[in-house]
Amino acid sequence: MNKNLRFLLISLGIILIGFVLWYFKSIVAYILISSVLALIGRPIVAFLNKLHYKKIKIPNAISALLTLAFLWFMLLVFFRVFIPLVAHQAGELSTIDAEEVMNNFKEPLSKIDTLLVKYNINTYNNQSIDQYLSEKFMSLLNVSMLSNVFTSIASILGNIFIAAFSISFITFFFLKDKGLFSDGILLFVPDKYLEKTEHILKSIKKLLTRYFVGIIVQVSGIITLVSIGLTIVGIDFSDALVIGLVVGLFNIIPYLGPLIGASLGLMLGLATNLDLPFYSELLPLLGYMSIVFIVVQVVDNVVFQPFIYSSSVNAHPLEIFLVIMCSGSLFGITGMILAIPSYTILRVVAKEFFNNLKLVKKLTEKI
Repeated sequence: MNKNLRFLLISLGIILIGFVLWYFKSIVAYILISSVLALIGRPIVAFLNKLHYKKIKIPNAISALLTLAFLWFMLLVFFRVFIPLVAHQAGELSTIDAEEVMNNFKEPLSKIDTLLVKYNINTYNNQSIDQYLSEKFMSLLNVSMLSNVFTSIASILGNIFIAAFSISFITFFFLKDKGLFSDGILLFVPDKYLEKTEHILKSIKKLLTRYFVGIIVQVSGIITLVSIGLTIVGIDFSDALVIGLVVGLFNIIPYLGPLIGASLGLMLGLATNLDLPFYSELLPLLGYMSIVFIVVQVVDNVVFQPFIYSSSVNAHPLEIFLVIMCSGSLFGITGMILAIPSYTILRVVAKEFFNNLKLVKKLTEKI
């Protein structure tokens, strides 16, 4: 076959596959979500399959069904606990009078303004610090963003019941039939690449299972530690749980996530305790909150992150940081969250097919 014609056919094939994936993006999303849930639930299925009483063992289908039920139970408990708290927090923030708040902070803000003028530091559009913060504070208290988020989620998923049923149905068979997802991919792989692709899929499955399970452990641990720590320093337990949720979820993004989460946590702590005297109570409270975030971050760096990244990513910190920054520039927060698993997959594929290149050898020497 003519090389140009072959290249044209391959290009058309790639374009056609891309169009099909885009056209059926909802179904593709269900499959990807189900595959992640299956990776998380696979260790539970394996554990249940090992249980036996004399010669009686739990059938694989029952193990898969119990695992699926457990995953949905944990998800429902999560939403049952946090959604009312988040809604209550949003309601409280919407009732705050921004002008009154800024009046309460007039004295410390005027001192900051004096310092800025003294050292000839220009603020944004030559606004005073209290004007600038007032605008930002008003935007923070605008809860319409929250409704927009829920609207976007609803538009993506369509009918939530159909989405839940589809994901559950697909996840059940992924859990029940161990190689179903891999076998489906191998159907489209030419015979000469079959062995390499099988090895790639096994490596990816092993690494991503450890990664996603580790992420759940990390987020759960951080939510727990932050909630307990903030409650000890004087934050209401319900508010501490919401702040813990924010910090835990943003912590999924390595390096930058903890800074974003801690900043938002301090802002929420400030917004929910505006009635306190600034110098005698509010300022020390923010200091104690900062100490809690720092201690939790130390625990995360010493305990959680080595457990997650040493067993799955095995990449240099600078390498991971650059990947996250590039993904964030291209795809925003979603790209930053998906950066590590996507990069892990690319490294495994590159090691199998392009291991003769020096750069690939260097980047994949630890996997």
